[in-house]
Amino acid sequence: MKKVTIDYIFPTSPKLLYKRLSTASGLNEWFADNVTVDDNTFTFEWQGYEQVAKFKNDRKKMCIKFDWLDDDKEYLQFNLKKSDMSKATTLYITDFVEDDETEEDAREFWDNQIRRLKRKLGIKA
Repeated sequence: MKKVTIDYIFPTSPKLLYKRLSTASGLNEWFADNVTVDDNTFTFEWQGYEQVAKFKNDRKKMCIKFDWLDDDKEYLQFNLKKSDMSKATTLYITDFVEDDETEEDAREFWDNQIRRLKRKLGIKA
């Protein structure tokens, strides 16, 4: 496994992004085919494949982390950082790629997902 961090800039507030990154309904819009939540446990489904994670966030609502239950070292993390000058928000995504995958594979996956998210937010991709 290899850790990968990718960033994207959004011309919007962290608050608006946070809802799309931390709720089942928000994640259903752009990230997975189906997302359900029971307490702090999220179940993600993609074309019949299921993955379960524990949800964690910080008090400032700028970091969202999903610890995958099937692997104690892997996680998915979203960090939000607002620029005081531009008022844009940078989304930093930390994910992992399999040994037979490349960082470019991860970037291609996330580029597609982020295009969907931006469309849902009414932002030109």
